[in-house]
Amino acid sequence: MAHPVDVHVGKRIRHRRWLVGMTQQQLAERVGIKFQQIQKYETGANRVSASRLWDIADALEVPVNFFFEGLDAEQTDSSKEGVPADLLGDKEALDLVRSYYAIPENQRRRLFELARVLSDVA
Repeated sequence: MAHPVDVHVGKRIRHRRWLVGMTQQQLAERVGIKFQQIQKYETGANRVSASRLWDIADALEVPVNFFFEGLDAEQTDSSKEGVPADLLGDKEALDLVRSYYAIPENQRRRLFELARVLSDVA
């Protein structure tokens, strides 16, 4: 059985890779491994070594600590304010975030305010 930390790190790898629009194959090539290994990391089936995590962080242009962010909160409270615990694993949510950041900043602010108003009404 996979360790919860390995699963969390794998989800964060998948999340970041997906947000930057990189395929498993592209990440694997940048890191110098086979894409199947990336698959295993992302599911938590295989533990990522420190040196490999360093290489992945470099390839995804994030600090290493990015992969551990939210770990304590995930373990202690699975759902706050109606937000699913596995938000990073929700493809629809990630697609929404990616689309949101593709919108020009001034329009993005207006969309954000609209979303806040709609969520207050619901």
